[in-house]
Amino acid sequence: MILYEKEINLPKKSLVELCNEVERQLLPGEQPVRFVITSSDATHYKCELGILKSSHKLESIFDFRKRKFENTDQFNAVLLVPTGVGAEIGGHSGDAGPVARLIASACDNLITHPNVVNGSDINEMPENTLYVEGSVISRMIMGTVGLQKVRSNRILLVIDKHQDKFFHDSAINSLSAARAAFGLNSTEVLMVEDNVLMRAFYSENSGRAVGRVERLENLIKAIGGYGKDFDAVALSSIINVPMNYHMDYFKDDEMLNPWGGVEAMLTHAVSSILNIPSAHSPMCESRTVSDIEAGRVDPRKAAEAVSLTYLHCILKGLHKSPKIITETEILNNSGILSSKDVSCLLIPDGCVGLPTIAALEQGIPVIAVKENKNRMKNDLRSLPFAYDKLFIVENYLEAAGVMQALKAGVSLDTVRRPLKFTKVTEAQSDNEDLKVKNNSVKPA
Repeated sequence: MILYEKEINLPKKSLVELCNEVERQLLPGEQPVRFVITSSDATHYKCELGILKSSHKLESIFDFRKRKFENTDQFNAVLLVPTGVGAEIGGHSGDAGPVARLIASACDNLITHPNVVNGSDINEMPENTLYVEGSVISRMIMGTVGLQKVRSNRILLVIDKHQDKFFHDSAINSLSAARAAFGLNSTEVLMVEDNVLMRAFYSENSGRAVGRVERLENLIKAIGGYGKDFDAVALSSIINVPMNYHMDYFKDDEMLNPWGGVEAMLTHAVSSILNIPSAHSPMCESRTVSDIEAGRVDPRKAAEAVSLTYLHCILKGLHKSPKIITETEILNNSGILSSKDVSCLLIPDGCVGLPTIAALEQGIPVIAVKENKNRMKNDLRSLPFAYDKLFIVENYLEAAGVMQALKAGVSLDTVRRPLKFTKVTEAQSDNEDLKVKNNSVKPA
């Protein structure tokens, strides 16, 4: 099994036509696990796909089921900051955590993915947060899976057998610390000698952080040997990057986090194959890397500068990560969160992937935040959103206000001034087409 990136161009079409066009451009054995539209114009999309080359057949990420209704018993928000796109907020090490806490305060349940709240040894997500792997969120909004809350998960930690015993001992100590500090249910570590080969780099087209993963079958086979003895899997493995990346990342404010993209590719594949919650943290290649003196760094990167294993954040996240429900006949049952329960989607402005397109098709309001600048070049206003289903805001403070208005059923226009005059249409009695007259009724 190999994971790699593939770039394709697609004509601007509906979701169904778009998915069919992607399938036509795939080679035998290629299965998409990640889909990103990096830029677009009036007629075409430039896309980058994370591809799994394997004989193991996956459910298509493009499968779509239209939701039949919206459940308004609760107000649930999905918060996404795509990994590897250089997001100003959330593109580094858990630096979207404060945003997550803000957004969580404005909804009943916040559904978000590891990239938003993972901060090495820090994960301060609120209690009403559902920590869900990114591909699972895509499938949820596409209408093909649901989420079931759990009280806790039995976690299997899978680590590389490092040449230097110091590093896998440190990973084991991180797990033990989580057990002692917050009651994590995990008593065993699986150490893999024939580990996966992970390499991180940047795409030529968009500059996104991407990568390549080889020997994935070794990891899947090792995990599969544990059967049903665990509910979620935490992964810690070496990611190969040029040596200068380690220091350059801390010194160069414009450099994208190079590790996150290939991590997302790996967890997308693992969650898709096994249908279990998963998350990944990188393992240091050597003591030369772990001993780097980064000095005083950008606060957004500081969590990585003070951590050795980067593990605690994913252990805390997976502790109560919801169960993935794939049985379609129970998706509408009480207690299962599915596309019907998604009240809004928050994204950085310009980011378009399956969640954005699915939200458009499902009639889910999308809130796009301009202040969260990134490498993606898409005009969301060019997509065929229905009236009052796309809100482009300046920052997350404004986004929280839009959420409160949606929750309260208040039209945004009515809390801004000037308040537009009410348009009046007169129906003609001679069966002519309706004509709109240029007269208005002033508000009282």
